[in-house]
Amino acid sequence: MTLSEASGAPRTEVTSAPALASVSRLPLEAAPAPANHGGYRLQPDFYEPARVPAEVLRHAGRPATLRVGSPGKVGVLQLEFQLHGGTTQLTHHYQKSPLQIMRPLYFDPARPDMPYVYLTSTGGGILQGDRLRTDLTFGPHSATHVTSQAHSKVYKMDRDYATSLMNLTVGEGAFVEYLPDPVIPFERSRLYQRTAVVLDESATLVLSETVYAGRLARGERHEYDVYASDLEVRRPDGSLAALDRVRLCPADTGVGGMGVLAGRDVLSMLYVFVPPDAAATQVLADAVHETLTGLQQDDLVFGVSALPGDAGICLRLVGDDTVVTTHATALVSAVVHKLLTGHPAPPIRKC
Repeated sequence: MTLSEASGAPRTEVTSAPALASVSRLPLEAAPAPANHGGYRLQPDFYEPARVPAEVLRHAGRPATLRVGSPGKVGVLQLEFQLHGGTTQLTHHYQKSPLQIMRPLYFDPARPDMPYVYLTSTGGGILQGDRLRTDLTFGPHSATHVTSQAHSKVYKMDRDYATSLMNLTVGEGAFVEYLPDPVIPFERSRLYQRTAVVLDESATLVLSETVYAGRLARGERHEYDVYASDLEVRRPDGSLAALDRVRLCPADTGVGGMGVLAGRDVLSMLYVFVPPDAAATQVLADAVHETLTGLQQDDLVFGVSALPGDAGICLRLVGDDTVVTTHATALVSAVVHKLLTGHPAPPIRKC
């Protein structure tokens, strides 16, 4: 069934989103450099977050290794996609290591107009003092799938922390899937990850985020210092469409209780934003709920909620087995893809 066949059954709804807690200004520790050295992209105002949660900021310090802003510590990726001749094409591309991409691939026979883009890193993981920023712009009526090449490993940190900024601008009538691989925070790691979206009301965005409790195969669980993540979605006029945040600080408040990970090892979120439509939102919520219920996996705990203003749905899922949770999230993404496009999702090949 497609969204045009929406039913009128009752639904749950999230009526409001909490505001972000106030945070302190950054005590920037950038390496000394001449003014405008390397252009505007290498200035702290560009690669540093405007704010950092207090849970992360308290770890600020000067690493004994390369400091913030040193060569190799700032990664920048800027991409723009536009619709030309009925096909979405990459029209602007800037990258600075360790961030880069592979050549866009067009392998979906049902959507030959839609590129599949893999974000990669030459660094093999995220280190202390790293500052990563990715800006993705999707023009009117374009269609793009963005994913990562592999899991993001966040390595042990002695001083300071790492940040990863993702800025998405989704234009009129555009269709975007941003489905990266899970994040694995190693022992004593500290990461602040912020995703900021400007989303046209007529656009569609499917976005996911997954974090593991640690290196589970080594028996490492919740030994990181802090994992903090913010998602903020706004309309072009600046109005707030949705806000979600995750704060995992094992040493402070624990992360195993209800409302956090409930004793599980994997936390996964999926957000589906569509043009405001109550019936479409209900169909999406029902489809996701029925898909996960049909898996009959006792260790999966999940909830599906409507986003404010009937702008789509939010799924939050926890589980113990990485294979099971990966299968569950992939299956849900495929169901959503078919509902939104009318075509089955193609297999996503990765090394």
